[in-house]
Amino acid sequence: MMLKRCFPPVADADTRVLILGSLPGEASLAQGQYYAHRQNQFWRLVGDTIGVNLPSLDYDARLQALLAHRIGLWDVVAEARREGSLDSNIRDHAGNDLIGLIEALPALKVIAFNGGTAARIGGKRLARHADQHRLVMLPSSSPAYTLPYAEKLHAWKALHAWLLPARPLQSSLD
Repeated sequence: MMLKRCFPPVADADTRVLILGSLPGEASLAQGQYYAHRQNQFWRLVGDTIGVNLPSLDYDARLQALLAHRIGLWDVVAEARREGSLDSNIRDHAGNDLIGLIEALPALKVIAFNGGTAARIGGKRLARHADQHRLVMLPSSSPAYTLPYAEKLHAWKALHAWLLPARPLQSSLD
C-alpha cells in the first residue's frame, strides 16, 4: 500500500467554521484538489449552504469562495497507507497538527467533521477544545455514504448559524 498525504489547510485569520475531512481519495490526490471526485457532494453541499454555485467555479475560485464565507478546510489525517479511497481502508495513519491550526485561527467558532472517520480521529484529538469550539458531526459528502442528498444538506445547513455575510472577493484586477 502506498503512503498517501493530505493537502495543506485552506484557512485564514477570519475562518469561523473549519471543515475537517479524513484523507483525500484517489481522484483528489491525482488532481491535487480537495473533493475532486465528481460524485463527491462536498462542493454542492457547501455551495447550497452558503448560496453559491461552487460546482460551477474553477477550483481556485471555490477555495476563494470558502475563505470569503469564512470557511476553512483540512483533513485530520496527515498521511496514511490506504488501498483505494475508502476511509475504512486507512492504515498506519499520522494525524495533522489540528491543535496548532485551531490555535492559529482567532475567529474560529465551529469545527465540523465531514463523516464518521474524520469525527472519530479528529474528535479524540480535539476533545479538550470542545469547551472553546463547537464540534459538529456532518454526514459524509462521499458517494460511498448513501444518505439522500436532502438529508445530508439539512445537516450541513446547520453550519449557516455560525457564518457571517461573505467578505468581498479579491479581484484579480486590484
